[in-house]
Amino acid sequence: MQGVIPNQLISEMITKGEIAASPAVTDAQIQPASLDLRLGTRAFRVRASFLTGKSATVADRLDEFQMHEVDLTGGAVLEKGCVYVVPLMESLALPADVSAVANAKSSTGRLDLLTRTITDGGTEFDRIGAGYSGPLYAEICPRSFSVLVRPGMRLNQIRFGQGDAVLDDAALHELHAETPLVDGDAVIDDGLGFSVDLRLPGTTLVGYRAKPHTGVIDLDNIGHYDPREFWEEVHTTNGQIILDPGAFYILVSREAVTIPPAYAAEMAPYLAMVGEFRVHYAGFFDPGFGYAKAGGAGSRGVLEVRCHEAPFVLEHGQVVGRLVYERMIDAPTQLYGADLASNYQGQGLKLSKHFKS
Repeated sequence: MQGVIPNQLISEMITKGEIAASPAVTDAQIQPASLDLRLGTRAFRVRASFLTGKSATVADRLDEFQMHEVDLTGGAVLEKGCVYVVPLMESLALPADVSAVANAKSSTGRLDLLTRTITDGGTEFDRIGAGYSGPLYAEICPRSFSVLVRPGMRLNQIRFGQGDAVLDDAALHELHAETPLVDGDAVIDDGLGFSVDLRLPGTTLVGYRAKPHTGVIDLDNIGHYDPREFWEEVHTTNGQIILDPGAFYILVSREAVTIPPAYAAEMAPYLAMVGEFRVHYAGFFDPGFGYAKAGGAGSRGVLEVRCHEAPFVLEHGQVVGRLVYERMIDAPTQLYGADLASNYQGQGLKLSKHFKS
């Protein structure tokens, strides 16, 4: 069978030792179509981001690039603009026909906390080949805010799959006809198009821009921080904003999206030719996201946007990303929203869970 592996089969992988951890994996880590990964007790400050290459291990490259070691046991600050490598508590011994892809969790992306998974013999970030056996590491680079972290915190997640289960455009059209994937017209072209909403009803507020000089965010503090200390509001009356190079923005999609239970999705970059910006650092959408029976009735996608070399005019309705849908091997026994304490079901424009409403 081909498809994304659901929660009940992830549990079986743990039982078989294909996923190992010390301490053991907890039920709270298992999501409908992914597994949350936990930080270990040490972080290594490195001179630069790196990939190991086919013939080296992460430990080999740490010997080459490590500057100093940070003990996370009592909590430690990862400083803005620095790069760290953290051994994770989980390791893998994948079957020959099972591969994996990792991504930052939603709250991680909304803090502009660039978090990517690297492995021994790895030639890509966040992509783990079929049959991989070995440790996992998180490369973490806080881009906008310094953060306080502790062992066991879950900044990224991993999704397992067999074969290629991506829906082509014809299959996406059929699925949309059966279960509407967006609340308006579906723009389907190598995935489901995502556009930006710069005309929110009843307000001129359309987003937030990270302030350049702020305090530290303790990732254990939920609903704690005053947004005004970390974010500037972005307003517009004409449906357009100008993105400043290097600045980080939180915006929202115009579409309310649905992920039916038998499918999972991942946000993929849109064509680079349409603008000097990158959208969405946290790309997994779980089965049940925005699904009416899971308490969603369509949920908007929050867009994490960073502009690159030149100022760029972003306009209402401009397509900025695409959702790639994949079939599940089997429908999960728990869905995003209804069966979990999901922070972002039914969301609109929303900062991470660390900030007061």
